[in-house]
Amino acid sequence: MAETKGAAPETIELAALQAGGCTPQRAWELFDRLPAVSTAEITIGRWRGEELDTRHPFAGVLVASGWYGKQFDTADAVHPLLFADETGTVFPVDPRRVPLGLAGRVPLAGVRMVRKSLRVIGSVLRTRTPAARLRDIEYRDVLSAGMIYDHLPIIDHFRRVDERTLLGVMDLRGMTEPYFFVLRRETV
Repeated sequence: MAETKGAAPETIELAALQAGGCTPQRAWELFDRLPAVSTAEITIGRWRGEELDTRHPFAGVLVASGWYGKQFDTADAVHPLLFADETGTVFPVDPRRVPLGLAGRVPLAGVRMVRKSLRVIGSVLRTRTPAARLRDIEYRDVLSAGMIYDHLPIIDHFRRVDERTLLGVMDLRGMTEPYFFVLRRETV
């Protein structure tokens, strides 16, 4: 979680939500108040991901599996899923090889076991090919950046929390509850 001393009210509110007790309604209230961020404004580079736990069925799954974040190379070349193995090596994963349908169905202990084997199975999951792109998309009546997965029915929508933090929500076809996450730009 980010330090909040001297931070903007939105940054402080996000930190409070991440500290616990967040509901989908509270996450939506913050998301809907946040300003848009255009595709052109999203800084190229690696962004570290964090979960905003609203008790979604995916809660804890991405973190336990070694999810690291996202990488934006250009608007047309995005790695939507970065993972880190136990040694800290970060690598892009082909989203088609991630069994999203099992999220929330496999106990977190089983997910952690998979993470321990990322160094071995990582070669099957890795990709060098970008698997998403950024576009400005109207969502909840606001035109803001969205990340469109190339091969899956997923769009991640973003709003600006502060100059280096985005609040995202996954829009996955058939998912009835929102999955919220936070991206923090890595310093170069």
